Amino acid sequence: MRFRLTKDFQFEAAQTLPSAPEGHKCRRMHGHSFKLEISVEGEADAKTGWFYDHADISRAMKPLLDVLDHSYLNEIPGLENPTIENMCVWFWAKLSPQLPGLAEIVVHETPTARCSFRGP
Repeated sequence: MRFRLTKDFQFEAAQTLPSAPEGHKCRRMHGHSFKLEISVEGEADAKTGWFYDHADISRAMKPLLDVLDHSYLNEIPGLENPTIENMCVWFWAKLSPQLPGLAEIVVHETPTARCSFRGP
């Protein structure tokens, strides 16, 4: 049987969107309480009854959260234009080598606005 596991993470960060149209409010510095959903998919082991240890996802995310939390995203290499679309791709590039079965990344910038990415 195939399963999907999702683990949520949160961080606070500031950003500007320098490629937004001139005069757009997101060109100004602002911040968000970001929420991430990291999903992996795979087959459950008949003996253990699970296919993934949530701790593996947390271990892969910890160094990224250490860099992102309470930071200015534009100063992080690869996030010079930190749209949630670009953030999804950035997370995928960082996590996919460490998380076999990575299936989807969802970045929420507000409770009502999010972007999902299922890989290249």
